[in-house]
Amino acid sequence: MRYGSIPGIDKKISRLAQGTAMMGDPNAEWAFSLLDQVFEMGCTMFDTAHVYGGGANERTVGAWVRDRGIRDQIVMIAKGAHLNADRHRVTPLDIASDLHDSLDRFKFDRIDLYILHRDDPSVPVEPIVDALNEHVQAGRIRAFGGSNWSHQRLQEANEYARKNGLVPFVASSPHFSLAVQIEEPWTGCISITGEGRQAARDWYSRDDMALIPWSSLSAGFFSGRFTYENKDTFKEGMDSLCMRCYANEGNFKRFDRASELGKKKGATAAQIALAWVLNQPLNVFPLVGSLSGDEFKQNVEALDIKLTDQELAWLDLRD
Repeated sequence: MRYGSIPGIDKKISRLAQGTAMMGDPNAEWAFSLLDQVFEMGCTMFDTAHVYGGGANERTVGAWVRDRGIRDQIVMIAKGAHLNADRHRVTPLDIASDLHDSLDRFKFDRIDLYILHRDDPSVPVEPIVDALNEHVQAGRIRAFGGSNWSHQRLQEANEYARKNGLVPFVASSPHFSLAVQIEEPWTGCISITGEGRQAARDWYSRDDMALIPWSSLSAGFFSGRFTYENKDTFKEGMDSLCMRCYANEGNFKRFDRASELGKKKGATAAQIALAWVLNQPLNVFPLVGSLSGDEFKQNVEALDIKLTDQELAWLDLRD
């Protein structure tokens, strides 16, 4: 495992973050076993959300952390203020409500990195920054960030924070992967992959803000299970979402190139795709949704794959 740092968090932070959205049963031996394996391989950062499983996700992961006695060793990401069917919820009231729910579910006194799950660009950044700073000062969170926030909104928020002596956003979680999204998988998603988004990538490179990209492996697109010929046969669940969001000619060509380069380097297409993310000039901590210890081990191995600028461009069809 490799490690990095994020301002405000005085812990060793693994370069890979393990997603836990699939974990919802506090009594599930599978969830505890997988978390044990991932932790043993050096993962210290785990991603959760207020909306996952109606709270069961946070209860499960919190129970594992408490049972293993490792709270001081792990970096817990909690996400809140997700929109619902009725309205956007990026308000000081909703942030406070979701945060207190999460603390109660985890049975923690503090969350390491609190991330707003969505943005509402119609809401001024000032009261949001003020509210998050109040929670930092109260000791409920160590640091905060935004998921699916544009770089312009993050820049605006952090300019306000700096001018007023406040804590800024220190992390961002957009979509970023070798595969370009055809369409957003859920309402309010933001990607920094592909043409037309170079300005966002340049801003992150200059700012050095921690990037914790979701779907860094494109919902399993690079697993090898999907082909241009069988793409229309996947009708349910995450497989259907993967095809809807990533199954086009350009991405299948990227998969072919990742497979070809992988054969030369003794790696899988998925490892090459993850290495593509890791070799960007960014302070990146990819979020992966490993379903087994072996899957996570393969992701860890991708940390050691070095790609040249020419290989990065070739994989992305720019050469």
